[in-house]
Amino acid sequence: MEFGLVLQTDPPASAVIELMRRAERGGFTYGWTFDSAVLWQEPFVIYSQILAQTERLIVGPMVTNPGTRTWEVTASTFATLNSMFGDRTVCGIGRGDSAMRVAGRRPNTLAVVEEAMHVIRELAEGRAAEVDGTSIRIPWVQEGARLPVWMAAYGPKALALTGAKADGFILQLADVYLTEWMVKAVRDAAAAAGRDPADVTICVAAPAYVTADDSPEALAHARDQCRWFGGMVGNHVADLVSRYGESSSLVPVELTTYIKARQGYDYAHHGRSGNPDTAFVPDEIVDRFCLIGPAEAHLDKLAALRALGVDQFAVYAMHDAKETTIDAYGKTIIPALTG
Repeated sequence: MEFGLVLQTDPPASAVIELMRRAERGGFTYGWTFDSAVLWQEPFVIYSQILAQTERLIVGPMVTNPGTRTWEVTASTFATLNSMFGDRTVCGIGRGDSAMRVAGRRPNTLAVVEEAMHVIRELAEGRAAEVDGTSIRIPWVQEGARLPVWMAAYGPKALALTGAKADGFILQLADVYLTEWMVKAVRDAAAAAGRDPADVTICVAAPAYVTADDSPEALAHARDQCRWFGGMVGNHVADLVSRYGESSSLVPVELTTYIKARQGYDYAHHGRSGNPDTAFVPDEIVDRFCLIGPAEAHLDKLAALRALGVDQFAVYAMHDAKETTIDAYGKTIIPALTG
């Protein structure tokens, strides 16, 4: 199992870069950031500095989308970073949530995501692709260049597309039951498309908060610091409920029922601890979707996820214990799970 660190690109960028450096020293191999141009600073500019100040870390967005940048610009940006630093990027992509909605746009359709994944990968790896009816190719991309494209998904059609077309699957929650259900859906789709299911990298991403002990006070504080995540996931779940209903064989009720009390969402607080729009998220969901508690509790849950075929766990560090959680993973958790 590999490990990634996920951050928002809040200013100052130097703090983001230093946390990524700290993570690499601790054994993390991936550095991810949010990508929402209005809410946070431009990630691709910061990636250049992260890559320059680390040796092995692979960086990318969790996740970008097909709507806020033209596809040839996205491909050229990734290809430039790879040319400068040696194929150390990964393109996480999805329909778009905060980046699209803050700008008054709707998330992209899956058909658009599918086409964008193909075009971005082809162009970034030096092949020709059609953009708006015109065949183009980036001539300076070196032969053998590589850009893995990983797709974020929850719903049945998105999971099927991920299995059929993506190099990796990003699941933004760490519930063991839901992970098993969704990984199976992706692998079944890969097999149906004639692919080896093992070729699809599985990445689970969720907040992790390492506490000193398992006292009620420590766990309550950790839950409050991570409750925002249930609200973020709830945005996607609300879309699924509107499409498939609350009770559907296509979407597990273990994912949908908790948003009954959801009343609205202000993206001004998106992805932040203390988000007032996530008070509806119960402790049970925080415990299921996140990793909280002493290091031993993290090890137990991560071992269960690894047994389901999870290749990477990416730590969302949007709380008041970024450094201590990174260090606890580097000292105890990563060595135990990577050998």
